[in-house]
Amino acid sequence: MPFFIVRNDITKMKVDAIVNAANETLLGGGGVDGAIHRAAGPALLKECRSLGGCETGKAKITGAYNLPSRYIIHTVGPRWFGGRYGEREKLFSCYRESLFLAKRYGVSTIAFPLISAGSFGYPRDQAMQIASDAITTFLQGNEMTVYLVIFDRVSFQIGRSRFPQIAAYIDDCYAQSHEDKSRRDNEGCLLSTCFPEPASYQPDISATCPEPCQNARNHLVHALSHLDESFSEMLLRKIDEKGMTDADCYKKANIDRKLFSKIRKDRLYKPSKPTAVAFAIALELSLEETKELLMKAGFALSHSNAFDIIVEYYIIHHQYNIYEINETLFSFDQNLLGTA
Repeated sequence: MPFFIVRNDITKMKVDAIVNAANETLLGGGGVDGAIHRAAGPALLKECRSLGGCETGKAKITGAYNLPSRYIIHTVGPRWFGGRYGEREKLFSCYRESLFLAKRYGVSTIAFPLISAGSFGYPRDQAMQIASDAITTFLQGNEMTVYLVIFDRVSFQIGRSRFPQIAAYIDDCYAQSHEDKSRRDNEGCLLSTCFPEPASYQPDISATCPEPCQNARNHLVHALSHLDESFSEMLLRKIDEKGMTDADCYKKANIDRKLFSKIRKDRLYKPSKPTAVAFAIALELSLEETKELLMKAGFALSHSNAFDIIVEYYIIHHQYNIYEINETLFSFDQNLLGTA
């Protein structure tokens, strides 16, 4: 059930179905529509002629022909007339109708363009929000992996302008991190300075004898036989403590069911950092609890990169909507949370 925003050419997406932002005739046009028709080949136009067009907000399905997908779902988005003519409802309907049509055809992976945000003039920030709302609403009760494919760099810049508080928070954290580093450098806090060896220091020759080495090995064996709680164990414990089911957790974390099954079965499973953070968000952990969970997987949060700062911002503000967080991460060109 994961939902991801990606930068790509939709005609190259290897998914069960791609969605075409078509016009009412379904006979091809500019932008995404024209690109899909060119990539699919003339057989697509022949099939589209038999469909009799499509109403705004509705969807129809064809074969994909020369594309790497199985199907093309054609939907007609609304033209933008200032938002006073039901544009939002019609655009939301495009996503909803396409998703339910895909479900009827057994589609498990689907890729959407940002419908109506090109020549139809829909403001990109609003188009992005409607796409996210419609897709996440569908995924609350259905299993499907959904990609929202953004082709051009402009969308990144628009996204950044939508999150001025987070941009300011990132700048502040970077500045603080730089000040801390400068202070350490100025103070000369090097290992040899903080922990100088006494002038009379002499190496302990006895440390090379067999008995101390054997004792050290015994201590290591004992420590390894009493490992601390693993990431998997802590995750499962937290799920129980929160009164959640496994499905509640992995869906809220934007995680694939198969991956969650691997984590449950393997006590020593080592997740990626975005996966570990996704579970912390799903469980609505505090910042300290998040750091503890990440530590179990061998990770930490730092003010040296934007991904960590954005995650921290949402946690300290008690905002745990993973799709909103991913939209922010995408806007700042960062890895997304969940199963890639």
